[in-house]
Amino acid sequence: MNRDDMIEKINTYYDVWDCIVIGGGASGLGVAIEAASRGYTCVLLEQSDFSKGTSSRSTKLIHGGVRYLQQGDVSLVLEALHERGLLRQNAPHLVSNQKFVVPNYEWWDGPFYRVGLKVYDIMAGKLGLGPSKSLSKKETLAAIPTLRRKGLRGGIVYHDGQFDDSRLAVNLAQTLEEKGGTPVNYMKVTGLLKTGGMVSGVLARDMERGEEYEIHGRVVINATGVFADSIVKMDDPHAQDMIKPSQGIHLVLGKEFLPGDTAIMVPHTDDGRVLFAVPWLEKVVVGTTDTPVEEASLEPRAFDEEVDFVLKTAGKYLEKVPSRSDVLSVFAGLRPLAAPPEGGKPTKEISRSHKVLVSLSGLVTLVGGKWTTYRKMGEDTIDKAALVAGLEERPSTTANLRIHGWLKNVDTGEFLHSYGSDAIAIKRLIRNKPELGERLDPALPIVRAEILWATRNEMARTVEDALARRTRALFLDARASIRMAPEAAKIMAKELKFSRKWQKNQVKEYIDLARGYLLE
Repeated sequence: MNRDDMIEKINTYYDVWDCIVIGGGASGLGVAIEAASRGYTCVLLEQSDFSKGTSSRSTKLIHGGVRYLQQGDVSLVLEALHERGLLRQNAPHLVSNQKFVVPNYEWWDGPFYRVGLKVYDIMAGKLGLGPSKSLSKKETLAAIPTLRRKGLRGGIVYHDGQFDDSRLAVNLAQTLEEKGGTPVNYMKVTGLLKTGGMVSGVLARDMERGEEYEIHGRVVINATGVFADSIVKMDDPHAQDMIKPSQGIHLVLGKEFLPGDTAIMVPHTDDGRVLFAVPWLEKVVVGTTDTPVEEASLEPRAFDEEVDFVLKTAGKYLEKVPSRSDVLSVFAGLRPLAAPPEGGKPTKEISRSHKVLVSLSGLVTLVGGKWTTYRKMGEDTIDKAALVAGLEERPSTTANLRIHGWLKNVDTGEFLHSYGSDAIAIKRLIRNKPELGERLDPALPIVRAEILWATRNEMARTVEDALARRTRALFLDARASIRMAPEAAKIMAKELKFSRKWQKNQVKEYIDLARGYLLE
């Protein structure tokens, strides 16, 4: 997957695209793959990098949503559990079975959550990952020895899915290309084209080269997540806002806080949400919060009160209470919640169900949803978009579509496991040039070959692309990633034939960005 090739496809395509998809996160990628896999011509335009926004900042879970079951949103849970099972089959190199323990400190917790999680198991059906069961206090501590012992009565174990979000996004972009689609990052849509009052294409700017494009399509699909309203207002400046963004933060701690392979789920925090502490890439991700925000941003920042809340809540359940000095990285993401008609509902109570809307001028907009249901979101959107565009009706094939890198048997202890079948080629690079097997920093198992691979085959265009989303250095240990930046820039500049000035600017820009992931 090469950006120059994608730009050349746009430059030499003299017909009208069947589908133009705006947005390169989970929503846009799911929609574009759905279109391309049905044989429609499709171009995807992303203003920044694939999954730069919300889609790289999740809790790293592919789950049905125990919380939504508590809220009575049964249809969403059923849909999500089904999609969880499909994604486990279609991307086994990235989606794994994760055990969770719900610790019980009150006598009534046990029966309540035991019944609820049995219902969760039943709803998953044949695509379930494993049965839930009750644990004694001794069994609970054997699973999670760092749990606070005082008052612990036992626990309940259940199973859900875990994944690497931005690695999945990259593999989806590669899948899109393999299906004949044209994914382009750093291509910002600046306006909509109209013919006879109907949307007929987009104006776009190449953010690298500054070139402007008119791209014509039979249907334009707005799949920009938290930025959906800005595209809608290009169509109708007087349109009401449809998105109610909510911020969730995550803290990354060392493995000593959760040394085993079992995660913790706290089903009811002081603010009425759930809290997860999940082992991830030899670190622990703890979150999340639910804070309404006024404006969407590509780089949201955690508020001090959110950090304090997560640390305080985690400290209630862990023997070793984490402090700010223990935090290796803090990241924030925005949920693209579809605003309810009544407007006054707290964000934590807004459903994560998606909606597909069509404006009077034919702009198709996808709002809401979550990573777990990205495929179904794409299917529903293309069903409607095909009608709008007058395209030949074709059935969806994505339920059984293997995602790029598919590899059934993956050793998650192997340091290149998340690349799936691509790991073979990366290892070949290292064999041919052993210095590419050297780590960029002792604190993280990321080697030089991964930066070269990201630049050459995964459309990484900046040091941030390579260290935040192709590898996960920024999210795992922000300080270590800062130390890695100069060497990453050097490797990328050589591969892309960029200047030393570019190299120097990239390091400075990356360090400025990464400082925002550190707690003062």
